[in-house]
Amino acid sequence: MKYTLIVWLAVTVCIGLQTAGTANALGKEVPQKPNILFIFADDLGWGDLGCYGNKRVKTPNIDKLATQGTLFTQFYVNGSVCSPSRTAFMTGHFPARHRVHGHFDPRLNQKRDMPDWLDADVTTVTDLLQKQGYTTAHFGKWHLGSGPGEPGAAAYGLDVRKIDTDPDEVNEMSIWKPEARPTSSKTVVDHTLDFISKNAGKPFYINTWFADPHATLNPSEEQMEPYRGMGPGKKIPHRSTWEIYYATVTEMDKQVGRLLEGLQQKGLADNTIVVFSSDNGPEEIEIFNASHSGVGSAGPLRGRKRSLYDGGVRVPFIVRWPGSVPAGKVNTQSVVTAVDFLPTVAQLAGAKVPPDVKPDGEDVSDILLGQNRVRTRPIMWEWRYRIFGHIWNQSPMLAIRDGNWKLLLNPDRSRVELYDMTRDPSEVNNVAAQNGKVVDKMAATVLAWQQTLPKGFVEETAGENNYPWPGKTP
Repeated sequence: MKYTLIVWLAVTVCIGLQTAGTANALGKEVPQKPNILFIFADDLGWGDLGCYGNKRVKTPNIDKLATQGTLFTQFYVNGSVCSPSRTAFMTGHFPARHRVHGHFDPRLNQKRDMPDWLDADVTTVTDLLQKQGYTTAHFGKWHLGSGPGEPGAAAYGLDVRKIDTDPDEVNEMSIWKPEARPTSSKTVVDHTLDFISKNAGKPFYINTWFADPHATLNPSEEQMEPYRGMGPGKKIPHRSTWEIYYATVTEMDKQVGRLLEGLQQKGLADNTIVVFSSDNGPEEIEIFNASHSGVGSAGPLRGRKRSLYDGGVRVPFIVRWPGSVPAGKVNTQSVVTAVDFLPTVAQLAGAKVPPDVKPDGEDVSDILLGQNRVRTRPIMWEWRYRIFGHIWNQSPMLAIRDGNWKLLLNPDRSRVELYDMTRDPSEVNNVAAQNGKVVDKMAATVLAWQQTLPKGFVEETAGENNYPWPGKTP
């Protein structure tokens, strides 16, 4: 598609692709025990940054981070909503293994046959690094469970935790109330910078997990001013969805800039691996709390949050590590995913992954350091519930990406869809009928995998794309 090609080119031009330096980065000995800073946006789409081709939103600090590191165009999370995605990063496992199918919510967990929080006995990336001598911290959104009896920070290998749902009020952070939203990202960064100042002399690992741009958004008039008139215009007495959404993304970008400047001022930038990503695709405007702001972009990708089409699970991914990760590179070939995070970080930090952990991902540290290679393991997803929004985005229940192919289908083998992702990243042309052997092989793999997952509640309309959609509105 012409539009798709234009966006891929825009990404390359925006970053300023440089091939020089990759060989030097690969040939250089990797420093031991680098600091690691994982910056995580919430509901930020693949197309929501300038460096990913968005010409309307202002994200100069994240764009600069991309020029200083490597930008990946084929990075996938392992859940199309918050909690499953976060579980995958922390554990290296497909989230359904831990019965994390949707977002943790005390009102829904029992109905969905989900626990109230991630099992604290499961090894996390912070467990591994803490044992390796790292000081570990988590600031901002948690969404790995809450409620009476929630295990607390130490159970997840965290020395410090300041979050939105901590059972200890001392460790709780207010980032969701309407009056807190304009400074939500600033609050998270303030705590991160304070931790860095106190721990600058020893290796550290930090999760800096924003609530932005997850609805409900409430940017200040000052934050919206750069986008004034984008939409209804100055004479109409209400703000447009674009003004609200873009103002929030730009404010988050501003705080990322503060954080990176803080690393620089402490002399830590060169020996800190900075990772930036998002937990899933952009929110659907049909959802009630996003009805004033749900205009995030998946770029040329089909699907949004909750969907297993790429717009729901393919997200920004940028890695900077001066002298080790190639600067100014756009990696359009390597397929990497969230369950790769734990084994990769462990490798870079010199930590061993115990045999009983058995990650679903693989160590892709060589890819981060400049190699382009084919991954050795498929990526698989399951979504058991309704998908809101336009029927074009309502995917089947199961999906698998293996090599250049992506297959989607329901467990009863209805809605079988096969896409060649190198030729058709927008998932428009279903070529299942022409590639029966590929379909049979991939279907056997993902259906066998689904049989290994814990059984549980499946919404009656899961995997359907009927119109009109029956039942209640969001």
